[in-house]
This record gives sequence, structure tokens and C-alpha cells, in this order.
Amino acid sequence: LKDIEFIRSYYYNKLEVTRFDSNVDKFVGYTEFGVKQAEYFNSIPSYIAALNAQRETYCLYNIGVY
Repeated sequence: LKDIEFIRSYYYNKLEVTRFDSNVDKFVGYTEFGVKQAEYFNSIPSYIAALNAQRETYCLYNIGVY
């Protein structure tokens, strides 16, 4: 169960700007704006904790479905 990964990506004009990966446990920016957004999101520990909780709530709950 440890290899399950939760990814949340943000797109603008079909271009990935920012991505949260539960294995890395932080946001990564792919554009100049995305890097700024990632720094902001990573500075909020409660938001990171909430996304990790979504991994446990959403991914691990639905593992038996697929």
C-alpha cells in the first residue's frame, strides 16, 4: 500500500503549472508562476497535511475498486 501515490495538478492553458505529489510530499512548479505558487503552497503545512489526508481518504479507500 505504500506505492500508492496521490497527485494533484493545476493547469492553465493546457500547461501544467504546479503539481503536488504525495511521495515527494510537496508542490513542484513547472513554470515561473508555478514555482511561485509551489513556494506559497509549501509554506502552508496544514494544506500539505490535508492533501496527505486525502491520499489516505480517497486512494486507500478505493484500492479495492480497481
